[in-house]
Amino acid sequence: MKTLLPFLNRFFQLAQHNTSARTEILAGTTTFLTMAYILFASPAILASAGMDSQSVFIATCLVTAVGSLLLGLLSNYPIAVAPGMALNVYFSYTIVQSLGYSWQSALGAVFIAGVLFLIMSVTNIRRLILNSLPESLCIAVASGLGIFIALIALKTAGIVIANPKTMVALGHVGSWQGLLFLFGFCFITILEHYQIPGSIVISILATTFLSIIFKISSFHGIISLPHLNHTAFLAIDLNHLWNQQGIAVILTFLIVALFDSTGTLVGLLQFSGLSKDPRKTERISSALVAESIATITGSLVGTSSTSPYIESSAGIKAGGRTGLTAITVALFFLCALFFSPLAQTIPTYATSSALLFIACLMMRNLTHIDWNNLTECIPSLLTALMIPFTFSIADGFGVGIISYVILKICCKKTQDLNLMLIALALIFMGYFIYIAHS
Repeated sequence: MKTLLPFLNRFFQLAQHNTSARTEILAGTTTFLTMAYILFASPAILASAGMDSQSVFIATCLVTAVGSLLLGLLSNYPIAVAPGMALNVYFSYTIVQSLGYSWQSALGAVFIAGVLFLIMSVTNIRRLILNSLPESLCIAVASGLGIFIALIALKTAGIVIANPKTMVALGHVGSWQGLLFLFGFCFITILEHYQIPGSIVISILATTFLSIIFKISSFHGIISLPHLNHTAFLAIDLNHLWNQQGIAVILTFLIVALFDSTGTLVGLLQFSGLSKDPRKTERISSALVAESIATITGSLVGTSSTSPYIESSAGIKAGGRTGLTAITVALFFLCALFFSPLAQTIPTYATSSALLFIACLMMRNLTHIDWNNLTECIPSLLTALMIPFTFSIADGFGVGIISYVILKICCKKTQDLNLMLIALALIFMGYFIYIAHS
């Protein structure tokens, strides 16, 4: 152990990032606890496309482990990578159920998109996209992610529910689930006020313990062996995608996945303060390559495109600043292959309270926007609002970029624009027109 700590400090530059191995491991544990729900949510969504849920469970564990490990090693960022929930939905309900493709063909689309991602990452096209974004939109994405996380947290906990007349309404606040959610949220806030380390983990575990004591949730055990009926391994089908509709599916998947992952990465780096790192360009390039490889791996083992996970914000809040946090997440997901009952014991409202707390912190970024400059603050607000209102990071990003370019041109402030930003605005206009007509 004494020889390991100096190695970790040198490799991950812990001292330069004002952190320690203990803090990074705690941060990784926090991130894992807040995103462990994907072990069961991802298989449930992809099962609606006809895939075997146990196969998807194994694929989710493996891809999250591979993606987070690569991103941690290559970029030294404290960000976990896993199959994106929005992309899972697009995979199952649009490509398979609406358009009639088989899940094997959908995996083929994921594979092609992953290869294109890798080419764009190696040739630095994705990095150029990131560098072309104005700071105000980057701040807005971080704030929009905060509102998005808050909406997901409140909906998952049943505090906010759908209503056909008012769109949303107050849910079951007085239920045991709602009360434990509020307890967890208040408990984290109190622990943070007194600067107690590990506040998020403590709150999640305390809420879980209370839910078991009051018999609101069940203890599902500790260990179970994975079911190795992996029918989706190397099952991709590329033969039925080489037509007009198939190419449109691939391009749409590419745009959604590209800007979903880009928006999340921008928001997380802004929230962590790592966006001002002098080695940002090199580290971002490495992160994008790692995520591209993870997407290709996902298509081969049987799951949809990967993305940086917004739940990484919980680990960042817990002090995670280096890739050791991401590697800790990777190790937990490998262990989850054998400890799925224990992960299933943690109720969703226990992690939702943690996410709501993180969301509140992320929304503070809006104070850094120049409110006296309408060409900066209006696109920023549109971005922050459209991310949760469209339930899509990519769509919110697109609206923000289009409005930014239009306002700058109309107000004769073209010096604030660049060719890449104008190109992105045109791409999103074409994308929105295509979506509207299809």
